[in-house]
Amino acid sequence: MQRRYEVPPGATDLLLIRHGASAPYVDGNAFDLVDGHGDPPLSADGVGQAEFVCARLAAAGVNAIYISTLRRTAETAAPLAARLGLTVHVDADLREVHLGEWEGGIFRKNVADGHPIAVRMLAEERWDVIPGAESSETLASRVRAAVERIAAAHPGQRVAAFTHGGVIGQALALASGSRPFAFLGAENASISRLVISGDRWIVRGFNDTAHLDAVLD
Repeated sequence: MQRRYEVPPGATDLLLIRHGASAPYVDGNAFDLVDGHGDPPLSADGVGQAEFVCARLAAAGVNAIYISTLRRTAETAAPLAARLGLTVHVDADLREVHLGEWEGGIFRKNVADGHPIAVRMLAEERWDVIPGAESSETLASRVRAAVERIAAAHPGQRVAAFTHGGVIGQALALASGSRPFAFLGAENASISRLVISGDRWIVRGFNDTAHLDAVLD
């Protein structure tokens, strides 16, 4: 008989949750910046998404909660922290890709408008074709550091890390050896999963939105 997958003893079961939908960008009205990163709050839809994903995670045996320095992750994680009574840990390396001159919401507009640089970014699978944006190498280095740091602090535990789409995509690319943008596009309030066992990063899930299906229907 085939056996169900079991997390190896001492491994860290890392749930990567993308924040809920954030407030829309209004042309000419940039988001406030925190350490150079756009920092919009959750939208009303995002608040609802946060409640649904946290209700699901509350029964998942989470031992620790991490967020980035940006408020949309803190606001998404807040219902879970309240339900479980856990202290939230902040890790700056979980913050979103730095988008250089396109920070503050301009990135969204330029992608939606089909800006030539946005088209090139997607074709070359590099963020740093955007003027002043973070290099792929820098992003990979800090995402690897964050995952390794969390795993070292929580052997044998399940951790919920509330983070961003670019970070999730990079973490799964590192784990799988895929193209840089192969896992880009995790939906808001989705759950992806890595198991960290020593030097092995095992992909166990990507973009799970089952908790949102009733809402989407």
